Amino acid sequence: MEKRIGVNVFAVLAVIGTVITTADQGTAAPEQESELACITMNTERLPLDTRRSPLDSISFQVAGSPAKICYGRPSANGREIFGGLEEYGELWRTGANEPTMIHTSIPLSIAGIRVEPGTYSLYTIPGESEWEVIVNASITQWGHERFYKDGVEAKEVGRATVAAGETAGHVETFTISAEAAAGENVLVVLEWERTRVEVPVSGAE
Repeated sequence: MEKRIGVNVFAVLAVIGTVITTADQGTAAPEQESELACITMNTERLPLDTRRSPLDSISFQVAGSPAKICYGRPSANGREIFGGLEEYGELWRTGANEPTMIHTSIPLSIAGIRVEPGTYSLYTIPGESEWEVIVNASITQWGHERFYKDGVEAKEVGRATVAAGETAGHVETFTISAEAAAGENVLVVLEWERTRVEVPVSGAE
């Protein structure tokens, strides 16, 4: 399932094994110019069609150019999520399984963090009133936070802080969406349980 905004978006492709880009450089491989597959890992042990937190993606346009986010979608299942399962002040992969990843074909500003065209992992540190957003050029590690070691942390592109708010109602399954903002900018919206976080994304000079 894929949510779309705009046209000329990348197609979702099922991948068996790991799709390797020019890892740790934030650069997509040449064969990905027209279509981008979500990068997957550990599919022999965790086949995509058996995962409790399914792989999903959204494709959208920023400043007239395509971007795509791939992420695993865990569900609450009666659990308290933020401040409970995901403790405040602790690193989170922003989804499940592989780290959440964003691909851009143009330079972007993600919450004020400038990134060059390529693929990056997105981590967050949830808080009661604000979240820290972390953009990292490393995309080959498994997403679980214990794999965010010194070598991965050293590849951080930047960190930024955004406000946390409330959803209109309960959101059972973690959802990332893209909403149009002023001009050709976009809000990447993270929603789960009763928490809503908006990450501004725009083209960068």
